[in-house]
Amino acid sequence: MIMKEELVIVAQEEIAPRIFAMDLSGEMVQEMTAGQFLHIRVPDASKVLRRPISISQVDREANRCRIIYRIEGEGTRQFSQMQVGQVLDCMGPQGNGFDISFLSEGQSVLLIGGGIGVPPLVELAKQVANLGCQVTSVIGFANKEAVILEEALSAYGGVVVTTDDGSYGRKGYVSEVVDELSEEFAAVYSCGAPGMMRYVDGKFAQHVHAYMSLESRMACGMGACYACVVHPKDGQEADLKRVCEEGPVFPTGSLIL
Repeated sequence: MIMKEELVIVAQEEIAPRIFAMDLSGEMVQEMTAGQFLHIRVPDASKVLRRPISISQVDREANRCRIIYRIEGEGTRQFSQMQVGQVLDCMGPQGNGFDISFLSEGQSVLLIGGGIGVPPLVELAKQVANLGCQVTSVIGFANKEAVILEEALSAYGGVVVTTDDGSYGRKGYVSEVVDELSEEFAAVYSCGAPGMMRYVDGKFAQHVHAYMSLESRMACGMGACYACVVHPKDGQEADLKRVCEEGPVFPTGSLIL
């Protein structure tokens, strides 16, 4: 159920250049699950459109969630200047998250993330690890300065970090690491830039439980405006899928990317 609530900022810090972690508190937290997002109003009357930001971590006991965002424009820059105690007008939790209902103890799960697509994988890793699954995360970044959440993911399983320039971890792309893995994974979950998602989509097109979380520009964020549509394979125009409503998580092999 989509709710609208003013969530209170309880913490905020810059965790990498232009990348911020913000903790929010409110009743909405009780409804959140891994892979969903918040649609947040910029506290500026000149900014009409809300900003979709993925939910990175959820603490229901503390009634607190964490979002991680990168400054991309004036709206997110204003978010970064807000202080503890201020509130953000949020709609959410929105979208369909990652399906873990079929997993059982002892199974192996692969998480693949890139850049600002890594944050939603943290809550997923926690939930999967709590089921007793073995978690392997492969995450990629442009360089050492951009690396985030390695430690958070390490709490739930093994982590391989790649950087494009080799300044940290393994030099190269996540695809090179994933291609070398020989283990059979019960599920594959991913989030990242379009190029990475095309790789995951092709690599795991026939996997029965492989999923990708897509990034998209949004307007209404509620499925009414069709500004964030994607095209299903072998579908008709009436079968268009909305990232905000049917997504952001989709099975591999289901879309034209």
